[in-house]
This record gives sequence, structure tokens and C-alpha cells, in this order.
Amino acid sequence: MKRDQERIREEIKKRYGKIAASGDPCCGPTVPCCGTKPASTSLGYGKKDLERIPPGSDLGLGCGNPLALASLEEGEVVVDLGSGAGLDAFLAAERVGEKGRVIGVDMTPEMISRARRLAEEGGYTNVEFRLGEIENLPVPDGSADVVISNCVINLSTDKRRVFREAFRVLKPGGRIHLSDVVLYRELPPGMRDDMDLYASCIAGASLLDEYLEMMAKAGFVDIRVVEERPIPWDPSLPSACCSGGGVDPVTAGKLREWAASVTITARKPR
Repeated sequence: MKRDQERIREEIKKRYGKIAASGDPCCGPTVPCCGTKPASTSLGYGKKDLERIPPGSDLGLGCGNPLALASLEEGEVVVDLGSGAGLDAFLAAERVGEKGRVIGVDMTPEMISRARRLAEEGGYTNVEFRLGEIENLPVPDGSADVVISNCVINLSTDKRRVFREAFRVLKPGGRIHLSDVVLYRELPPGMRDDMDLYASCIAGASLLDEYLEMMAKAGFVDIRVVEERPIPWDPSLPSACCSGGGVDPVTAGKLREWAASVTITARKPR
């Protein structure tokens, strides 16, 4: 099992490293086609906000906007799980101000390098990016007011540990805001091992009820699903977009709903 988890982790790291280097994500169920990126404005990001952050920090890898309901305040400390090129970290940094602090954590060296370069070029002094795994956060106990994550936890092979780590680093009363991909039903046999599906945020996703249960067992309370966006996808066409440059309208109309992108909020008891 450990060997399988390590294999998946290294494959994900390799694939997202290529994305960081090229600035161009491959497609999958959450990204319409190779060579294009979904508009972050369609996920709830304001156009003016996106214009203020460093160009190149939005790689189109999100599946929601975890900051939409975070209500960040000046001076707060925010930890971003799987921060990538820094989209949400930079937006959070602007909201918490000079007295606040944002810590982005990502396991992909190329993503960290890209984010650090953009932070330096943009003159951000209240955000830092740390190389590390979200299952073993390089963040002290009880040091964060808010934890955020955008379409990353589904990629982890040990989600229970991720939630325990998020709980650990939060202060009493701290909040967590997540956007992620979950499943409505179990995948057909064999599809859990499909690395294309894993990198596309499907094969590693958990059933929604199991996801919420893991959060509760980690200690979170007031867990709420505040938004659900069903993802039209059929397991018989897992690579249709990457191989064919897009799914035709007739086929798209027949796709069944197996998964959804959700935004979830919760808090750590005081």
C-alpha cells in the first residue's frame, strides 16, 4: 500500500511539475480542453481581483473559490494546502494586509519555484511558499486562523491525515474553507489506478458522505456544503478531451453525473 501511495505521489508531482514549467494545464473532467483554461471568473473570482495578482499565478487548476466565504480579516494567518502557483495565496495576502501572513504549502518543487518568483516580482512581503506535503504540514500547531485549499485534497492518498493536519495547525475557533472534487457514486473497477483520471481530480476523489465524515472525525464542527457543481462526465470516455480535443455537444448531452466540485466550510471548536 505504501509503495502504491508513493507511486501515485511521485506521478502527481511529475505531472504538476510539468504544468508549473509550461504554465499550461492538461485537460480532464474539470478542465475543458488541452491548451485552454476555464475562466476563474466562472468559479466566483472577481475580475478586478484577478487583475491585481501576479500574471501566471492562475493556472486554471481550481474547481471553485474557497475564499468566497472565508471573510478574511486584516492580520489573520492563512495556510493554503496545495498552493500551486499562488492564485489563492496572493488573493488572501491582499485581504489580510501587511499585518497578516499567508503560508502556501505544495509538494511540487516547480510550483514552489514559480510561486516564489511571482511573489518576489510582485513585491509580496506577507506571503511565503513552503515545500512540503499537505499530509505533513510544515506549520506549527495552532498558528493559523484560516486554512484554505482548492481542488487538491482529492489528490492525496491519505485524506484523513490531511484533515487531521489542517485541524492541528488551526487555532481554536479557526475556520477551514475547501473547494474540491467529490464523487456521487463509486467508480467502476480498475479506474482508481488510472493516472490520467487521478491527475484530473477524479480517480482519487472520495464519496461526498465519506469526505464529510473524515472532516468530522478529524474534529471539525459546523461542516457545511455551501455549493455543489455537478461535473458531467462518463467513465467510458475518461480521456475524450485530451485525445480528441473536446467532446461534441451530442456526446456531452449524454454524459452522466458521477462527480461534483463542492465548496465546504467548517471550523475548529473553541
